Amino acid sequence: MTVHQRDWQAFVTPGKDGAVHMDLAVDGITCAACMGEIERGLKRLPGIRTARVNLTSQRLAVDWVEDETGADEIVSELARLGYTAHPFDPANQKERQDRTGKQLLRCLAVAGFAGMNIMLLSVSVWSGNATDITPETRDFFHWLSALIALPTVAYAGRPFVKSAFTALSAGRLNMDVPIVIGVFLAVALSLVQTLQHQHHAYFESAVMLLFFLLVGRFLDHNMRGRTRSFAENIAALKAEVAARINPDGSVREVPLSKIATGDLVLVSSGERVPVDGIVETGLSEIDQSLVTGESVLVPVTAGQRVYAGTLNGAGALQVRVEAASGATLLDEVNRLLEAASQAKSSYVRIADRAAQLYAPLVHGAAALTFLGWLLAGLDWQPALIISISVLIITCPCALGLAVPAVQVVASGQLFRRGVLLNSGDAIERLSDVDTILFDKTGTLTLANPELCADIAPDDAEMILAGRLALASRHPLSTALVRATGAIAPLPDVTEVSGAGLETIVDGQILRLGSPRFCGARPETVDEMLEAFPGASLLAIRFGNGPVRLLPFRQSLRPDARAVADLLKQQGYALEILSGDTVPAVEAAARALDIADWQAGMKPAQKIARLEELQRAGRKVLMVGDGLNDAPALAGAHVSLSPVSAVHLSQAAADAVFLGDRLLPVADALRLSRKARAAIQQNLWISALYNVVAVPIAVAGFVTPLMAAIAMSASSLVVTANALKLRLGEGGDQIAHDVPGQDAGENGKG
Repeated sequence: MTVHQRDWQAFVTPGKDGAVHMDLAVDGITCAACMGEIERGLKRLPGIRTARVNLTSQRLAVDWVEDETGADEIVSELARLGYTAHPFDPANQKERQDRTGKQLLRCLAVAGFAGMNIMLLSVSVWSGNATDITPETRDFFHWLSALIALPTVAYAGRPFVKSAFTALSAGRLNMDVPIVIGVFLAVALSLVQTLQHQHHAYFESAVMLLFFLLVGRFLDHNMRGRTRSFAENIAALKAEVAARINPDGSVREVPLSKIATGDLVLVSSGERVPVDGIVETGLSEIDQSLVTGESVLVPVTAGQRVYAGTLNGAGALQVRVEAASGATLLDEVNRLLEAASQAKSSYVRIADRAAQLYAPLVHGAAALTFLGWLLAGLDWQPALIISISVLIITCPCALGLAVPAVQVVASGQLFRRGVLLNSGDAIERLSDVDTILFDKTGTLTLANPELCADIAPDDAEMILAGRLALASRHPLSTALVRATGAIAPLPDVTEVSGAGLETIVDGQILRLGSPRFCGARPETVDEMLEAFPGASLLAIRFGNGPVRLLPFRQSLRPDARAVADLLKQQGYALEILSGDTVPAVEAAARALDIADWQAGMKPAQKIARLEELQRAGRKVLMVGDGLNDAPALAGAHVSLSPVSAVHLSQAAADAVFLGDRLLPVADALRLSRKARAAIQQNLWISALYNVVAVPIAVAGFVTPLMAAIAMSASSLVVTANALKLRLGEGGDQIAHDVPGQDAGENGKG
């Protein structure tokens, strides 16, 4: 028989800084303790830089130096730890997770049905007296309970037994080991008591313990599945093929991996755009809700940018590729989601350390309880029952869920509001902020310039200029095309490098470009700039007619003033640090009523201002875009960058926000404060639960069934506390304060 060997090296991809990367799907991850066990185990191997486990998708991401450790050694180490690894495939992983959910549901149904029947038999025994129920009848009921309980425990306990056996085989302990020991001891003791014809048996405790544990595990699995669907929905937007237009005009459908920058692709009506690029020809409408957050269709024509994952409307488009597979905005969004889900905050690290200490403590506490009661003169059977209760009631599921549950829900809520986390502790740091520094260009303002004047429908010269602008990809030309709605380009256009465009229309020269290129007088230019501070000018001249100057400015985001007012009301100090000119920055600061602003700043000067605020004890949020803001973004306590930044990975921000509005900045701050409060509440709930429950169990006031209910209830309490974030409490105020925001999204359900 041939043994199938997998070539793990085939799944290794280049990583950062000379390292290599591999993604694996890992079976057997059930709790935070498993995550820590895997990460610590792999980091003992030479050359391992990072090993991060995503509890939601059971995905392991490893970066390491290939010369020091091989891919096979990583998989072998996982096997030694008791975990089975597979190449990570989102489709296969979803199928595997669905199978796990169905198995948990079947086990839950069997345990619930059996538990109800056993409890009915137990009630019959407990409610009777010596004259009503003979010892023979009582024993008969106990044996009936055993006949129901034994196959039920064997079937419904499989998820826990398999996990515990795997852990013990690898020489380690996990949270399922005490559960299995508790259930086994309860069943074994009940059998002994039945054989000894005693009045009590605890079959119902063992079965109901499994039932409540399965309820908690199924709810946890279901919640992870809902969160996992965010990433799956994003991934579903990615096209697998693209229709490439060959030089001879033929169209051929090829895999997206074969599309290169500079290729021309055809996007038919109703299709998703497969690449990031510039429209060469065609007129259509695009659903850009992925990028802008707005569900309104946006008209697009030649010269305008489209993004992978957006949905094309009724018209066909020819798109020149700027970024293909692996480098599109959609791919960056996916990478941000992955990074956020795999990174860890300090709260998670605290919970991990506590979970590490759990196994020896809980087993030690149960053993000492048993010995203590024996020394106190109690018979071994009731002493064992008390120790079983201690073993069960101290299960740290609540602690294991305390932080991940909140992070899962908070990440989902932030994603719904257009905020993508790029750092595991961004939520913590956002909740500390007291000062916000804004860049102006592309942050407080929209990235694309807009014409500052209205165009008359019968303005023939402007319409001709718009058609001429179709021949250029300059931002001001693109803005003029949008303003005029031009569709048909003019023929025989000549481009004068660095100056503008010209062509012949009706025997006269039509020029579009810089004021100097079109012959504008300097004093006229100065007057226009005085009227529109900070504007960029585009000039038009038709024949021997007068030169027309068109002012363009990047307009403020539509909700910028409302959000700025809201942030000031909430106590944040606001400043603008911009490299733009004094008139442009002053105009924006006046429009937003922000008193503290500085213009003409270089990156070093922004860093100096950040350091000054930090020395004063301020916790600064930097909101900016572009390479010139990267040092400030990296140096701030926490940072946000709009999706229009030059390159998301270059922006060095802790989070990225989508859309044309500034509201996600306020939402990120509000939700982060709520998430941190929920995390702290959950940690306190977990700690207080153990402080109160364990002494009561040690004192003998808790049965195994009561312990199972209490332990499961603690897990459900912390999960419910995390799910409160989904109710949108407090979100209505922002929705009503900002004009144009859809209150239905942020409002209470």
